[in-house]
Amino acid sequence: MTYSVKFLPHNVSVEVDDNESLIRAAMEAGVHINASCGGGGVCGKCRVLIEEGNVEGGISEQLSAEDQDKGYRLACMSQIASDIVVRIPIESEIDTSRLNQMTGSRHTAKAVYANVDELRQDGLFIPPVEKIYLELEPATAEDNQADVARLINHLRLKHDEHRLTMNLALIRKIADIIREGEFKVTVTIMRPVREDGKNEIVNIEPFDTTDRNFAIAVDIGTTTVFGQALDLQTGEVLSQHGEFNSQISYGEDVISRIIFTEKGDGLEILHQKVIETINTILDKIVKKAGIGRHEVTTITLAGNSTMTQLLLKINPSYIRRDPYVPTSVMYPPFHASEIGIALADHTVALIYPGVSSYVGGDIIAGVMASGMYRSSELTLYMDIGTNAEIVIGHKDWMVCAAASAGPAFEGGGVKFGMRASKGAIEDFSIDPETYEPMIITVGNKKAKGICGSGLIILAAKLLETGVIDSRGKFNRNLDIPRIRKTDDIWEYVLVYKENTQIDRDITITEPDLDNLIRAKGAMYSATLTLLEEIGLTIHDLERVILAGGFGSYVDLESAITIGLLPEIEPEKVTYLGNGSLLGCKINSLTNALRRDVANVVNMMTNFELASTTSYMDHYMGALFLPHTELNYFPKVKARLERLRKL
Repeated sequence: MTYSVKFLPHNVSVEVDDNESLIRAAMEAGVHINASCGGGGVCGKCRVLIEEGNVEGGISEQLSAEDQDKGYRLACMSQIASDIVVRIPIESEIDTSRLNQMTGSRHTAKAVYANVDELRQDGLFIPPVEKIYLELEPATAEDNQADVARLINHLRLKHDEHRLTMNLALIRKIADIIREGEFKVTVTIMRPVREDGKNEIVNIEPFDTTDRNFAIAVDIGTTTVFGQALDLQTGEVLSQHGEFNSQISYGEDVISRIIFTEKGDGLEILHQKVIETINTILDKIVKKAGIGRHEVTTITLAGNSTMTQLLLKINPSYIRRDPYVPTSVMYPPFHASEIGIALADHTVALIYPGVSSYVGGDIIAGVMASGMYRSSELTLYMDIGTNAEIVIGHKDWMVCAAASAGPAFEGGGVKFGMRASKGAIEDFSIDPETYEPMIITVGNKKAKGICGSGLIILAAKLLETGVIDSRGKFNRNLDIPRIRKTDDIWEYVLVYKENTQIDRDITITEPDLDNLIRAKGAMYSATLTLLEEIGLTIHDLERVILAGGFGSYVDLESAITIGLLPEIEPEKVTYLGNGSLLGCKINSLTNALRRDVANVVNMMTNFELASTTSYMDHYMGALFLPHTELNYFPKVKARLERLRKL
């Protein structure tokens, strides 16, 4: 028996089998429903309204009695029992406007060789894939050498190009192309990483097309995917665009996605979803840049180890199992069309290498972009997210680790948590006398949730005003209506329901704060652990680089107040933005960086925190705001003491 499921407000319908789960039906229909826990019924984010028809189940303690009476159910726990009409609430809406908005970063980290003029001055502006125009001698009865030989000999004698190779597919086309161009052609050559490697001729075009040489840079994040179109003649970014990774409907984090790949055709589904996202971005950026897909000679991609293996359709199962081994950390160049990327057959794909199961190519790309591998300053590079990766070191050595911070920084694990889209609370202050809040939302819209950067500011301000203590517990002695107990959980009301988009009070709860404390504790303790393992302390750090979109928005003072970041002078903190994308851009502009990448990967020592004895001790100490050891935060300690006396 099959049933019809109609999703509103999208007006999308799909036919499903009896007892199919509602969240699976949504996936089949291409409709996004928040599912932070991967469909385990734990987070309560996938609430939907059943307007017509019946479902079995879908009720849990995550739904209030009022919501249940209205017809709300959890999609992941609901089995379809009839034709139904389902309304997706506004909190599941995907809003990409913030993704494609330039961030007003407090600082901008200078990327090594990001300036094209510097590349030219240093003789390094040689893209991995280069075009060369040739005017060949026409074939005659006296000179009837083979077309391939004529081409290769001309490159060797006139352009000092050696160790040239060509594949069979191109050999099949070369005779017609040479004659179409009247023996005037442009060849595209893929440069090797090693100086003694082979130079592969990957394409040949009639006439002179050297002024039409373009590249694509792509950062594949767990949550978002960003792409840029680059002009390899000028180094200019012609266009850029970001989309949410379509895989998020199958799990918010890498672990839930890995689990999904282990069921049926899960690997194929997630592979296709990320390819679809990349192709959607390609559609937008090549159109905006005014370039043809056949004019793109290279695409450079970077992602964490799981995202990279899903992109390449490589089984990621062993990444999450002890001893946490990825299939590979290095990948050879290949033709992008081989994996379904909608570019010409000759377009070469370059994948950033990683270090371990949880320190992937996105981190290496960011390290390269930040230039820390050329600096003598002891630097902490931190990519804040669900899988929080950190690198410590300088030009002589580096150590790295990944801390399982959880999804709190991206809105997961928080009752009203959400991504930074319109309606998300992103800034907050509180009157120290009345304890009444003042909030600012993304886009200045009515509130519908709290984003990660807003959560950090919330916790800091609540701590400074004494609304919560160092454990994240509310001050029970404050007799104010906004602090209340609901279903045995203490909470603070940020916005009453009549002023929200979701017809519910938006609150911050003690479990929310506990999840934030665990997340920030994982990151800070990872930093302490790495420093201790190499015989250094937090006070030895000379520079901090924050990477990722979150790092561009986070309020530095609040992040230090809650103990997420070490207490360091603001001028020593730089905001790199999307370091992964910037690393892909630089890789597209200079082949020299590709050679440096291998050296950086080889010099980096990875620590598995789960098997590092000191990590758990540091972690337990970090489960306070800002920390049990306040000597790590003397300025925060002094400020809190001063505020308490006011």
